[in-house]
Amino acid sequence: MRAWKPMLAGKKTYKMFINGKWVNAKDKKTFDVYNPYDGSLVGKVPRAGKEDAEKAVNAAFDAKYKIAGTDAIERVELLKRISNLLEKHKDDFIDILIKEAGKPRAYAEGEVKATIERLAVTAEEIKTMRGEYIPGDQAPGTSNRFAIVTRKPVGVVLAVSPFNYPLFISIAKIAPALAAGNSVVCKAASDDPICMLMFARVAELAGVPKGVLNVITGGGGEIGDFLVSHPKVDMISFTGSTFVGKRIAQVAGMKKMHLELGGKSPALVLEDADLDLAVKECLSGALKFSGQRCDALSRILIVEKVANEFVKKAVKEIKKWKMGNPKDKKTLIGPLINEKAINKVDSLVKDAVNKGAKVLAGGKRKGLFYEPTILDKVTLKMDIAWKETFGPVVTIIRVKNWKDAVKVANQSAYGLDASVFTQDMDKAIKTAKLLQDGSVTINGHPAHGLGLFPFGGDKDSGIGREGISYSIEEMTKLHTIVFNLKKD
Repeated sequence: MRAWKPMLAGKKTYKMFINGKWVNAKDKKTFDVYNPYDGSLVGKVPRAGKEDAEKAVNAAFDAKYKIAGTDAIERVELLKRISNLLEKHKDDFIDILIKEAGKPRAYAEGEVKATIERLAVTAEEIKTMRGEYIPGDQAPGTSNRFAIVTRKPVGVVLAVSPFNYPLFISIAKIAPALAAGNSVVCKAASDDPICMLMFARVAELAGVPKGVLNVITGGGGEIGDFLVSHPKVDMISFTGSTFVGKRIAQVAGMKKMHLELGGKSPALVLEDADLDLAVKECLSGALKFSGQRCDALSRILIVEKVANEFVKKAVKEIKKWKMGNPKDKKTLIGPLINEKAINKVDSLVKDAVNKGAKVLAGGKRKGLFYEPTILDKVTLKMDIAWKETFGPVVTIIRVKNWKDAVKVANQSAYGLDASVFTQDMDKAIKTAKLLQDGSVTINGHPAHGLGLFPFGGDKDSGIGREGISYSIEEMTKLHTIVFNLKKD
């Protein structure tokens, strides 16, 4: 890893980045990373154990005062250098996302582009961090006092990322953490961790101080509880399943937490919706990156009056979603990440069909590929109406009217994102207020993008909000200094 080119031809064994050094796991254990498209070996990475995790946390703990003591402008320049280097080597990152994540080229290019932009925008956002002055004369007996309220870094941030956006989501945690003056331990996604080891090399070349950024690889089963319960970890930023998120909340103790968890995002298609727009947006929201997104539209709640027309248009539209080799720029549907993932999707579809749902398109698996699928006549007795799908399935649930759509939408245990399709803006605003979700998009599918708008989950979909400025705030703590002036 000392030379930049980490993706040379042939098989390669990678190392972790701990305390400014490239290291193997202490016990030398590794695990293989495979290409989900063709099953080929992409590389071998260390399987970190508790001793390795301990070293990473200690390194971050020892470095947290170093990064906290730097001037904001130094952190601005660091993030800019990282962004520029990532831009310089973007083709390598696009290539590795295609290989280890099975991500279609168009999506891989989009993820790398968004990561570069997120770093650059976060660097500028540092300059907007401000404090507050509070006069004491607003209360009796304290007219001789005033306070200044500043923001301080929380300390050591543990960033744990999922497989679906292994580069972008990791950097969406790391960039604001560094911007706020924190040190970081990043536990890369186990299915596709190599992109983050490559990012660590970029950060090293950009001059990240020793111990400020540490990237480790391994399974959550071996080191997950150890990391999240470690007394030297001050904050946990986790994106992943609700099951794991609840486990983190149980064992973490007195730590600040940001948890973006599962979703079962509904799209409410009302009777006055622009159906051409609704169909395109709903299919994009359901099928993009093969539906492997927490914000995927996995319930399309359609008012019966327009359901048949919507379905007719959807069957025609889904034919545009080409399935194939992720390297092909025309491919929109790539493989699912692993066998467990496709088994889950297949099981949910079969359960629905057995209980009366109609397959209007797709519905079959081919290796790790699942055909882009439309399921109509889905009822609330079917598992797919409630469980997170994480596959390319357009799940259509017919409802009687607007009130019924809102009621069904809110019955879910999840509350991450929702969409409403209507040309009546009064009804759109009213519906958005009633929906129990962190974010509601009017006449479009959910898309968190760079993070300009805050997002995060309600109910079982998480704790806290993410976004460029919002993430920086989450990764700081208020610090109040009170001045007691001499009385005349």
